[in-house]
Amino acid sequence: MPEFLTEEMLVALIGMGGGLLLGLAARLGRFCTMGAIEDLLYGGSDTRMRMWALAIGVAVLGSFALAATGFLQTETSYYLSIRWMPFASVLGGLMFGYGMALAGNCGFGSIARLGGGDMRAFVIVLVMGVSAYVVLSGPLAPLRVMIFPQEDVVNDMPPGIAHLLGSWTGASVNVIGIVIGTLIILGALANKAFVTEGKAIFWSVIVGVAIVSGWAGSYWVATTGFSEIQVVSHSFSAPVGESLLYFMTASARAPSFAVGSVAGVITGAFIGSLIKGHFRWEACEDPRELRRQITGAALMGAGAVLALGCTVGQGLSAFSMLAFSAPVTFLAIFAGAALGLRQLIEGFQPAE
Repeated sequence: MPEFLTEEMLVALIGMGGGLLLGLAARLGRFCTMGAIEDLLYGGSDTRMRMWALAIGVAVLGSFALAATGFLQTETSYYLSIRWMPFASVLGGLMFGYGMALAGNCGFGSIARLGGGDMRAFVIVLVMGVSAYVVLSGPLAPLRVMIFPQEDVVNDMPPGIAHLLGSWTGASVNVIGIVIGTLIILGALANKAFVTEGKAIFWSVIVGVAIVSGWAGSYWVATTGFSEIQVVSHSFSAPVGESLLYFMTASARAPSFAVGSVAGVITGAFIGSLIKGHFRWEACEDPRELRRQITGAALMGAGAVLALGCTVGQGLSAFSMLAFSAPVTFLAIFAGAALGLRQLIEGFQPAE
């Protein structure tokens, strides 16, 4: 291994590779949580929501298939190593979803838009990253720790859905995970119109593969190297704050998976926007709109820290491990986004 290619740099490159795929999927495949929710609630289309479900299924199937072949130990993932706090998932998810509606996109989508030249997204990304770190390790961190203290999973407590089912049935945890992933895939494809959407299916699979690549790559470095590397996959709230810190203090800290992941999404989105001819510089000319987006970004950053992940962190990465928190957080994000969209589109006044 070249001297400059440290284990930290290697895991950052792994994150960048997966992030590149995610950025391309956002720009070329229109893979977007906010867009999926808007299409489902107001556009009369469930195509992008099925894309999300298909990506989840591929990620679950791929992750547990890796575990079955010995290339991953799911229990080493962050989402299965700490005790689940249901109220934090619900509160954080609602905050993130509502903030996502106000901002017009989630953290991942904003990073992808930034790659396409949208400077409004640049403001959202900055505010979200700072907000996340204010709650994670800044002035609000003591309050967060007091209300939601993080604890390790108790030894006799199943850390996730597949492990719980395994303890009930005696079946292999990895087989259960593979079966659940397969069922999710079949459910996503159980629609004649969606099956004909080859492009949507392709990019959904690519997103699932990107999530699996994060687990596989970081686990390989963690188990074969000498440095203490955390087994992680993609997420885009606190990692944005981590990336901001890195770019300001790179001479004093090593790169990480998160830094590579964020840089990869920006790069992939930039390439995708050039391919489609959509790259253009955009700015916000309405102060009221910018104020709303900044408020939404602050809610997203704080909410993601409480929920331990965003639409990608919980909605894909945690889901791929079948963590208890994943479906609850995702439903809370959906509910928060639906509430925010109703306020923006319909208002809260009762119909006459």
